[in-house]
Amino acid sequence: MGGFFGAASRNDVVLDVFFGVDYHSHLGTRRAGMIFHDAKDGFQREIHSIENTPFRTRFESDLPGFHGCTGIGCISDTDPQPLLVRSHLGTFGITTVGAINNAEQLVENNFANGGRQFMAMSSGAVNTTELVAALINQKDDFVSGIKHAQDAIEGSLTLLIITNDGQIIAARDKMGRLPVLVGKKDDGHCISFESFPYHKLDYDDEYELGPGEIVRVTADRYETISPAGDKMKICAFLWTYYGYPNSNYEGMNVEVMRYRNGSIMARDEAAAGGIPDVDYVAGVPDSGIPHAIGYSTQCQTPFARPFIKYTPTWARSFMPSNQEVRNRVAKMKQVPVPELINGKKLLFVDDSIVRGTQLRETVDFLYGAGAAEVHMRSACPPLMFSCKYLSFSSSKSEMELLARRVVQQLEGDEGQNHLDEYADSSTERGKCMLSAICEEMGFDSLGFQSLDGMLEAIGIDPEMVCTYCWTGKE
Repeated sequence: MGGFFGAASRNDVVLDVFFGVDYHSHLGTRRAGMIFHDAKDGFQREIHSIENTPFRTRFESDLPGFHGCTGIGCISDTDPQPLLVRSHLGTFGITTVGAINNAEQLVENNFANGGRQFMAMSSGAVNTTELVAALINQKDDFVSGIKHAQDAIEGSLTLLIITNDGQIIAARDKMGRLPVLVGKKDDGHCISFESFPYHKLDYDDEYELGPGEIVRVTADRYETISPAGDKMKICAFLWTYYGYPNSNYEGMNVEVMRYRNGSIMARDEAAAGGIPDVDYVAGVPDSGIPHAIGYSTQCQTPFARPFIKYTPTWARSFMPSNQEVRNRVAKMKQVPVPELINGKKLLFVDDSIVRGTQLRETVDFLYGAGAAEVHMRSACPPLMFSCKYLSFSSSKSEMELLARRVVQQLEGDEGQNHLDEYADSSTERGKCMLSAICEEMGFDSLGFQSLDGMLEAIGIDPEMVCTYCWTGKE
């Protein structure tokens, strides 16, 4: 994934952009950068790795060298950015969030149409933000170029551009898969992926871009330079998992949705035959906790925190990329409260169950600490398809997804023709999948939120929400 923040003001914006980008650190773990523009001195830019050091610490020493009344910055889980580009459109900075599934074809098309080179990374691949800039530069203005790039890309593209006259151009993906919001205060405007960073910086809500909309932002105003489209498919995982609790998208708050989601899950489970008799309902830290609070409140079972995630030295923003080290760190972060585990029957709610890589270790850890029973609930339906629109999941094959892998184990290739049934826990196939996962993972019971229940919790028109990773439907 990734996130961005930009600001244009009548005064220096370095600290606003610095803190605004830092507040997007929950969205990325690999690279980050900032570009500022000063009317006299032009552009200044820095990009750093944040794989072993959080953004704020890594960039703090750069602050004295930055100045300007316009700036943009990003947290990225993909390639180094933002980039500074010189073309017939002038010199401009650019940062992108999204996914490009046809990057190699677009590179070859560029060469076929007269392009001569791209800077290659060590893997030989092209930086996707550089590729986007090349697509934009095939047209005679930014608006035409952005729309051309979005049409050419298979996946999604949301971006910020900072121009050499101190303006910011922001474009939301043409299907609105990610949010883009404008904030305002007395001396300027900002533009952000999340809403809470600019609230902390004393900006007020001003505007939320529609799908495909392009706006120009200056200190004095924002203006739409290309109107929004009619169709939206905003990512449901913004609410269930990776959105920050106090953010709002399409008018719906993340934390409130999670409480409501857990409540709906408990309501529907009770109606379908009853909730297990447990001592405590708990959330898998951290994003599972609000779903668990809603579940606990609805079923009137005490909420507890039987284990705590230790994050002072191992926050998500600098988790190691080595899987063996990641597993060890995940284990080291789980600090038990024995008095809430030993001899207790526990029901945990997690935000999702994707690959199940660490679930078995978590269950073993709980039983090792003396738990009598461990029941697991997922706050979203079983994932059946890898996301092809955003880069928040690193799955290279759909068989890395726990549900798909178990379906294959149960029924082979034939099972792949019945994914709808397996995703529905009321069917025989659905019950078989739950039983198989319980046996593999060591749960006493397992339940998934239904698709209808999750959409009810989000609370906007279901046609506006992307559910591809559960249904496989565009």
